[in-house]
Amino acid sequence: MTLTFLQINDTHSYLELHHEHFYGPKGIEVRQAGGYARLKSLVDQIRGEEKHVLLFDNGDTIHGTYDAVKSKGWNMVPVLREMAFDAMTFHWDSAYTPANLLEISKAVGYPVLALNVYDLETGERPFAPYLIKEVGELKIGIIGLAANFIDEMMPASFHEGVRFTVGKEELPEMINELKEQGVDLILLLSHNGFAQDIQLLKEVQGIDLCLSSHTHNRIHEPVYVGNAVVIQSGSHGSFLGKLTMEFDGKIKEVSHELIEITPDLPEEPKIKQKVEDSLAENRGKLGEVVGCTKTLLHRATSLHATMDDMLLEAMLQASGAQIAFSNGWRYGVPIPPGDITLGELYQIVPMDPPLRRTIMTGKEIMDMIEKNLESTYSCNPEEQKGGYVKRMRGIQVYIKIENPCQLRIQEILVGDEKLEEEKEYDVVYITKQGVPFDRYGQLHRDMDISAIEAMRSFLARGCYEEDGLARIQVV
Repeated sequence: MTLTFLQINDTHSYLELHHEHFYGPKGIEVRQAGGYARLKSLVDQIRGEEKHVLLFDNGDTIHGTYDAVKSKGWNMVPVLREMAFDAMTFHWDSAYTPANLLEISKAVGYPVLALNVYDLETGERPFAPYLIKEVGELKIGIIGLAANFIDEMMPASFHEGVRFTVGKEELPEMINELKEQGVDLILLLSHNGFAQDIQLLKEVQGIDLCLSSHTHNRIHEPVYVGNAVVIQSGSHGSFLGKLTMEFDGKIKEVSHELIEITPDLPEEPKIKQKVEDSLAENRGKLGEVVGCTKTLLHRATSLHATMDDMLLEAMLQASGAQIAFSNGWRYGVPIPPGDITLGELYQIVPMDPPLRRTIMTGKEIMDMIEKNLESTYSCNPEEQKGGYVKRMRGIQVYIKIENPCQLRIQEILVGDEKLEEEKEYDVVYITKQGVPFDRYGQLHRDMDISAIEAMRSFLARGCYEEDGLARIQVV
């Protein structure tokens, strides 16, 4: 039997055509891509051409833009319902509480799967751990694995009333349970990141296909771990992953495409209208021009990125602090040189948190950066958590990535002087991901200015141009 699996992951609520980064011979390039109306048109075409098609959403779907955050993800419900996914799992989607996500799951008409989430009071799973789909004469078992670091790395609302496990201990039992029910093929729908999924498949047997996500990898050729096949399909809805296999008790033949969602693809009219309806309320507000940039602003690189450099410089100027930190978020499509709208500022930081001040010792700063480097580049995939390297400004950090944990930093400069471990430094940051305030610093307090307000004020002074200095450098 021929089976076709379609994957959309990490759209971060980008409903329309948008700018996307690509890698070219001269560095980062930008062109337009994406949009749910184009995705739906392509999905419909494939469903019309091929008999047995399943469509999956790996999560990071209902968070990432102003409209999604303001509506707690509900602005996307009419669009997602029309897409008719077979199942999804989650990460940022529980930002407005897991209870809200459960309600959205009911509204969209397909299950959110997570074998590794448990109610704190009852110990029961609030989300179904798996789904069995009958496709022709086959039974396909779909297991969901939510981002396992949510209760460690994310704000409290993300894990309100629940706890998360890695999921590795539960998986073998779940696989056996599915096989006892006559399942022929087992698919893992995971939001733990490419490296973590590869390691998991090395340790847990019985999974035939893994749809990976979280790390925004653009996998052009499927990866094999033993007999398991792994794909991941970029981000922002700029790509559709299509994997077709011949299955006869086992996987016989596999073909795969990472399909770029280009502007010339037709738009499915019904979805196009639903997208317009979901965004209409805030178009006027978000279309306001608030400044300009001479530099391409992007998050296409892991050590530092121009988009966050602008954000951090705005934070420093608004606060008067010495050093600024923010999280290494992957989401947020690029902003090309030219005018910047208010909507594009919300692409940078859709939550619009307040700036926060704290006092940190030099040792705390060094320890925090070392831990963050380990969570990004650890040789143990299970320790790779969060996004890219923490963004920073006001300091210059020289590192050796290949060194072991706690030994990567070679030197930190604050201005022209070496960081002193016992000295105290004035720090500005946004969110617990910028500075984990339960671990580092003292005298934490909110400022009366938000991230968006800081950037607006900064851009009002003149067109932004990056100085070209990487604040963290590999030596």
